[in-house]
Amino acid sequence: MPTRLGLLDSIERYFAAAPVPDGAVEQVGALAVPVTDPAWPYPARPRPGAGPVTADDVRATVAVQAAADLPVALEWVVQRSPEVAGAARAAGLVVEELPLLVADDPVEILPPHGVRLYVVGAEDPELGRYQRVAETAFAHPGGVTDVGERPGGGDTGSEAGFAARVAALRERIAAGRTVMMVAVEHGAPVAVGSHQPVDVDGSEVSEVVGVATLPRLRARGLGAAVASALVAHARETAALVFLTAGDDDVARIYERAGFARLATTGVADCPPESD
Repeated sequence: MPTRLGLLDSIERYFAAAPVPDGAVEQVGALAVPVTDPAWPYPARPRPGAGPVTADDVRATVAVQAAADLPVALEWVVQRSPEVAGAARAAGLVVEELPLLVADDPVEILPPHGVRLYVVGAEDPELGRYQRVAETAFAHPGGVTDVGERPGGGDTGSEAGFAARVAALRERIAAGRTVMMVAVEHGAPVAVGSHQPVDVDGSEVSEVVGVATLPRLRARGLGAAVASALVAHARETAALVFLTAGDDDVARIYERAGFARLATTGVADCPPESD
C-alpha cells in the first residue's frame, strides 16, 4: 500500500475530480464549490495550495450553495486543512469529525442466512424502492452500519425531489459512475450501499458511500456484508478504496473487516432548526 501521504494525495485528487462531469466548480476564496444539480450535490472542499480557509470563505460558500438550491455542506481532511473547523464554526456551521479509512487487507463478510446481495442495474424497476431504504435509514441515524454520505439533497421531503434523485442515480449507474448493491431478504430490500469509481490520473479510486440498513434490522451484520461486497467489487478495478465511517463504533467494525484508519474527515453543515 502507498504511504499515508500518497493515499491522502490520491483521496484529495479523487474529491477534486468527482464533481467535474456534473457541473461547474467555482473558486470561492480557498474553497472549491461544485455547483451541480441539487438532486446529486457535492460538498465544498479546500482547494489544495490555495492557502488557509477563512470564515469569510465559508460564508461566501454558503451563499453560493443557497443561491444554487444546494444543501450547505463542507468537507475536508482534517490533517491537511486543520484550520477549516474553526472557520466553519465562526461562520455558524456545525462541525463533526469522522474516521477516514482505507481498504487495507479486507476480510470477506458474508450476509446473514437467507439474505442475498445483488449489483443493481440501471434499468432495475425497483431502484426507487432501494433509494427509499437508504433515505429511511439515514433519516433514523444511530445504527452501527451507517457509512458515508447521506443520500440525496435539496428538497428531501417532496415526491418531485425524490424522483429527481432516483433519476440521477439511474443515470450514474448507467454511466458506471455509481455501483449500487442491495441486500434482499424474503423478496424485500433491507440494506443498500454504493461505491463511486473515479479515474484519478489514470488510476481508479473509489469511495464506499451510503451503506445503510433499515432501522428495525440493524445489528445483524447486513451493512458490513454490503460494504464487504462493495469493496470486493471495487477492488477488481480500483487501486484504492476508502470510506468515511459514521462514528468510531462503525470504524471499529470496518477495522475488524480489514480496513485501516488513515485520517479524519471534517464535515460541516447548518445547525438543526429549533422547534
